[in-house]
Amino acid sequence: MNHIGSLRHAIVESRFSDLSMLHAQFHAEMMDFQGYSLPYQYKAGVNAEHHYCRTKACFFDVSHLTKQLLLIGNDVAERLELLIPSAIQELKAGKARYTVLTNESGGIRDDLVLCHAGDHYYMLLNTAFHTHNVEYLRAQLHGIEVIELSDQALFDIQGPSAEGVLATLCPEARELKFMSTQQVTLNGAVCRLSRLGFTGEDGFELSVPASHAYDIANAILAHDDVQPAGLGARESLRLEAGFNLYGNEIDARTSPIEAQIPWIIQKRRIQEANFFGAKRILEELKQGPSRKLVGLMPEGQKPVPSGCDIFSQDEKKIGKITSSLFGPTIGAPIANGYILSKYADIGADVLLNIDDNLKSARISKRPFVTRRYKRS
Repeated sequence: MNHIGSLRHAIVESRFSDLSMLHAQFHAEMMDFQGYSLPYQYKAGVNAEHHYCRTKACFFDVSHLTKQLLLIGNDVAERLELLIPSAIQELKAGKARYTVLTNESGGIRDDLVLCHAGDHYYMLLNTAFHTHNVEYLRAQLHGIEVIELSDQALFDIQGPSAEGVLATLCPEARELKFMSTQQVTLNGAVCRLSRLGFTGEDGFELSVPASHAYDIANAILAHDDVQPAGLGARESLRLEAGFNLYGNEIDARTSPIEAQIPWIIQKRRIQEANFFGAKRILEELKQGPSRKLVGLMPEGQKPVPSGCDIFSQDEKKIGKITSSLFGPTIGAPIANGYILSKYADIGADVLLNIDDNLKSARISKRPFVTRRYKRS
């Protein structure tokens, strides 16, 4: 680990030392991720954790994967709409919206969840390691307070049993609707509970004071229907569920249209066209992008390497794999990749270049599994 990574690790340990103790308590196998020591898997292993999340519920400590911000001031929603292509002014108190920060060339600076918390907005930036985005928001939103909640831990409780697990500690969980948020009291601590997640299952994100994080985590994990899960299962769950990961499927050069998330741009924003990158994004929305993100099902039982090239049947290079692994729910290897749009029909056959050998794959719909949210 380099000096900066060591410094980050030290900061994390001092801020969330009790959570490090929690991971050790549950026999976590730790890994270095962007200079942070994070749990890759626990005693049960990635495959078991993945299936437990699909059938019961898993607890994920995502405190170091996401930046939590408060945005306070007048006209926050209106000011944000320069930076975000979604309709923020229509977002009602208690509701949440997934969206992205775009740059002037129409690429994605970051993806995020924005919650209307009544007298302020609560933002979850999904690339915690890109600290420049916090300063970017402060510079762009001059006069708006942008407060980083560095003393708040963040937990995901995901799976069909998530509601029942949390309701034993927080009855409000049963009534909270999908993409909604509210303040609750849990184990004597004021927390923010939001019904959303990154696995495709019903679930919640819970922002808790660091001073209460260990006790709250243990109280959740005491339930028979929940077990801890690490980054390995989180990655396989998100890929099956068709979610994009920053640095893989989305980045500063990739537009929301290429990334197959045009639904984040509501009609009013299309008509106004007054957000960063609007020219490119709206042109792609109308004409179609030159390339697009697709799912792929490689032949055989072995995952293909991320980054390998995709070829057409007549062996023309048409794209590249962005993420790839074995899908435990699917029982087969799956992948995401960008390919030229004219080759992107679902069901079409393509070739993958693996160590100078061409392997067959078929373009598949995304997500690979049905998302099971509780919408009512």
